[in-house]
Amino acid sequence: MSDAPLHDWNLAPREAIALQRRLAGRVEREDRLDPVRHVAGVDIGFEEQGEITRAAVVVLAWPPISGGEFELVEQVVHREPTRMPYIPGLLSFREVPAALEAFDKLAARPDLVMVDGQGIAHPRRLGVASHLGLWLDLPTIGVAKSRLCGRHGEPGPQRGDWTPLVDVPEDEVIGAVLRSRVGVKPLFVSPGHRVSLATALDWVVGCLGRTKLPEPTRLADRLASRRGGPGG
Repeated sequence: MSDAPLHDWNLAPREAIALQRRLAGRVEREDRLDPVRHVAGVDIGFEEQGEITRAAVVVLAWPPISGGEFELVEQVVHREPTRMPYIPGLLSFREVPAALEAFDKLAARPDLVMVDGQGIAHPRRLGVASHLGLWLDLPTIGVAKSRLCGRHGEPGPQRGDWTPLVDVPEDEVIGAVLRSRVGVKPLFVSPGHRVSLATALDWVVGCLGRTKLPEPTRLADRLASRRGGPGG
């Protein structure tokens, strides 16, 4: 993370929306990746009826070892008082500060980050993955379980089938609806920062294991929800 802060977090909703519109222009939608040796997964959970934000980051070695299994390099959890109530479209202001603190605890800096949330598939093109990517200056990918905006058809039935996620009225392609496992609801994949949509899809499919979610965000989800053991 850069020493110079990107912006102040203590903003009213109207100010946060205006900031999102400004920052969206800084998001890079083309590939700018260094060689990838470590892939991180990020997810955010909440404790004590939402009063405490729990940010989990899991770092995996790339490529997978024999049999497609991923080697766990590091995992960290950061807890802090929740800064902002849930406001649709402003989730990054609620979640990213804790995620940044978790990243500061890592010994190994990842080369690519998958975030449980939206990238540019956001009404103002600045979802959690894009916002986090700007702060970290790292390539990020949004991997969401539900749609925030846009329209789409139904992807094919096989693993790896996808269909574009298109926002109206400009007909802008903002992501992809990906069938990550036969017989389950699709994922919503979108570029976060420094990654194209094609590359984002390649990485998500490449990180799929035996479940619906790619391994980086699956393991982060377990840790954020306290199913992956104690956090620090």
